Amino acid sequence: MGTGTHLAADTSMGAVTLNVADLDGMTVYYRDGGGLSVLEQSGPKVTLGRSGRPIVVLLRTPELRHASPGEAGLFHTAILFDTEAGPAAAVHSVARMRPGSFTGSSDHLVSKAFYFDDPEGNGVELYWDRDRTQWSWTHGQVEMGVLSLDPSAYLREHLDERGLAGEPVGDGRVGHIHLSVGDVRTARDFYATRLGFDVTLALGDQAVFVSAGGYHHHMAMNVWKSRGAGRRRPALGLGRVDIEVPSADDIGELTERMRHHRVQIQDDGRTVRFEGPWANAVRLSVVPVPKDTAAPPNSKSGRNAPLT
Repeated sequence: MGTGTHLAADTSMGAVTLNVADLDGMTVYYRDGGGLSVLEQSGPKVTLGRSGRPIVVLLRTPELRHASPGEAGLFHTAILFDTEAGPAAAVHSVARMRPGSFTGSSDHLVSKAFYFDDPEGNGVELYWDRDRTQWSWTHGQVEMGVLSLDPSAYLREHLDERGLAGEPVGDGRVGHIHLSVGDVRTARDFYATRLGFDVTLALGDQAVFVSAGGYHHHMAMNVWKSRGAGRRRPALGLGRVDIEVPSADDIGELTERMRHHRVQIQDDGRTVRFEGPWANAVRLSVVPVPKDTAAPPNSKSGRNAPLT
């Protein structure tokens, strides 16, 4: 459970919903390029994921148009793999299928990440986390960097026969979501003070990173392409961010906290829905953590938790 002012340590990110114009083309990209499997397909909606876990939900919305440059919305969806062979296979597949979509790669000290833009311009990160024993925290902030990471060298070291054959490798999930926002102060107030994440890294008025349970970040908000942006208008791109909490009590705590801060919510007893300051739709739902499962990758564990 949370503490009344913070989200539970076992909080994790759920699937990201994208409003898309070309449902078939986007499905092919995330299936054959990103290495995801089609879990469900019904009319204008396709759900893709790994090992039965939804990661991306594509919703065909032909009445919408692309947002204008500089507007708030999705910066990227970050898919976390459990082994280094996982992102290697996915990077190989998407680079072979759509080589022009690659936008860069970085060693962030806590992780190794590769960046792409999908066919409709939504950012995608494919990454692997270093073990928490290798993360460093200083005065409550995680140390992250932007170091050079050679994708060709990474593939030579970690791409195995299954990846070369175009097969999905290992398990994956949504590790974090990065949003483009109008200003960092408002974002921090909403996603930390009101929603209940802990701030793990603040980069002045440029970006803020937040998480539950001592993870390096479950969400990040930046103004790198969107400083001064106002509320979003209906557009292609981000449809909804899903967040998963372990118990109904956590939903109850969140409901009380949001009402205290005068945030308008929709509560059906199982899920809570609301909008962020830039009209980004967010839904919290209960996904219990199995009792026989070891501590999840985002839970606090000794020296790897933030210093408080």
